[in-house]
Amino acid sequence: MLYEAQGIRRFIVVCGYTDLRKGITGLSQIIEGNFHLDPFEKDVLFLFCGRRGDRFKALLWEGNGFLLLYKRLEKGSLSWPRTPDEVASLSKHEYRLLLQGLNPVQPRVREVNPKTAF
Repeated sequence: MLYEAQGIRRFIVVCGYTDLRKGITGLSQIIEGNFHLDPFEKDVLFLFCGRRGDRFKALLWEGNGFLLLYKRLEKGSLSWPRTPDEVASLSKHEYRLLLQGLNPVQPRVREVNPKTAF
């Protein structure tokens, strides 16, 4: 369900570190207070990640209540965008890249030493 994101028209990544002990009220306050966005906007998924990068939360207003999702990866971690001080909006394709562990906001190409590449 989370990967397919049926019915979601906008994905917003809250860059940087978020205290994942926060619940619906605390995450809503971050959306409103820090970024001046409306957490009650329907079909908009807000994504938050903690320091470890192996778990994240998502907040979605469904019209009659909030849906709070929590995911912990068993292996590996997400390459979450950390440096922008603002919220980044993603396309559905970029959202799927993020869930695969890639950073669609600031992609980085790792340099390879030609002497050790083979």
